[in-house]
Amino acid sequence: MSKEPTKGGAPGKSPGTKAKRKLTHSEKKQIAAAIRQAKGDGKAHTAQQTIPYINLYPDGICRVTERKYSKSIVFEDINYQLAQADEKTAIFENWCDFLNYFDASVSVQLSFINQGTQRSEAEKAVNIPAQEDAFNSIRTEYRDMLKNQLAKGNNGLVKAKYITFAIEADSLGAAKSRLARIETDVLNNFKLLGVSARPMTGYERLKMLHGIFHPEGGQFAFDFSWLAPSGLSTKDFIAPPSFRFGEGRYFRMGRKLGAVSFLEILAPELNDRILSDILDLETGVIVNLHIHSIDQTEAIKTIKRKITDLDKMKIEEQKKAVRSGYDMDIIPSDLATFGGEAKNLLQDLQSRNERMFLLTFLVVNMADTKRKLENDVFAAAGIAQKNNCALTRLDYQQEAGLM
Repeated sequence: MSKEPTKGGAPGKSPGTKAKRKLTHSEKKQIAAAIRQAKGDGKAHTAQQTIPYINLYPDGICRVTERKYSKSIVFEDINYQLAQADEKTAIFENWCDFLNYFDASVSVQLSFINQGTQRSEAEKAVNIPAQEDAFNSIRTEYRDMLKNQLAKGNNGLVKAKYITFAIEADSLGAAKSRLARIETDVLNNFKLLGVSARPMTGYERLKMLHGIFHPEGGQFAFDFSWLAPSGLSTKDFIAPPSFRFGEGRYFRMGRKLGAVSFLEILAPELNDRILSDILDLETGVIVNLHIHSIDQTEAIKTIKRKITDLDKMKIEEQKKAVRSGYDMDIIPSDLATFGGEAKNLLQDLQSRNERMFLLTFLVVNMADTKRKLENDVFAAAGIAQKNNCALTRLDYQQEAGLM
């Protein structure tokens, strides 16, 4: 039996059903544009989106990515340079043990931050109020001396040192227990070094980040109880007015101009004064040392592979020497030097309980003008050159370097 077309509809359809309409080319383009806008282009369009973490909790734990969590400890300085030779040796050995504690599952970052402080706060700190006794003249003289020293001092720089360690975990609860264990061990290691250290709360970490993102100064006002009623995130309270990373060799953060460089270590042995000399510059500078330990087995395998490659190159050079008719023991000096260094490194890894680390040494300079910034970068580069290293600008990677 054939189907008759029903009134008001397509053949075989009920009267209330409408035929599907095909989208036009322009409608498809509009829908695709709406989907792209909803998904985003993967780039940061606000200062908050540029700051690379998901959440920061009141206890000081920061959720950096979906599975990565970190915690920070602030520590004081230790007078290593004025110590006696045997004390220096003991401090250095304890520091080596300290670094060897971190295995391949823990990422470590040492941060050294020279921040400017507001002049009013500094003057308030040295102000000595008068009292009802006969010593006000002495107080006035001492207060004026301190203010004079403050005026011609280190530009009101406040120097702080932090260590941040991060792990990967499936949940916040799992990360919390492991981070607490690492924190206890790190504090004990600092105690062995004779260094005063304490863990940072979430408020203190946010205040530190606010100081970095507002180098021109400014009051930090925040409380975790404000987040729920306001609907804001912690990033809204620390973000600068703007970031600009359009130029290849510079970045702008608010009204400040900055540049990120990395230290290219060319010297066979690095002097322990290089970090101290960079931090002694009377400028706003941030030094970050990213340290990642390589698994011991993998490190030994890597060195053995390098030794095998060097031996292969050595054999090739000896074959060339025999074919050319000169002494086969004459090989390029680089091969002999690198071969000896690789074997010494393998021996350290296998017999001296040493670890291999990957190190990224970053220096961030910030200034009000481009000329001042270039002078500051030049001064830091001079210190690197004095130690047979090179300070190289992170061209077109300023955002990644800063963050």
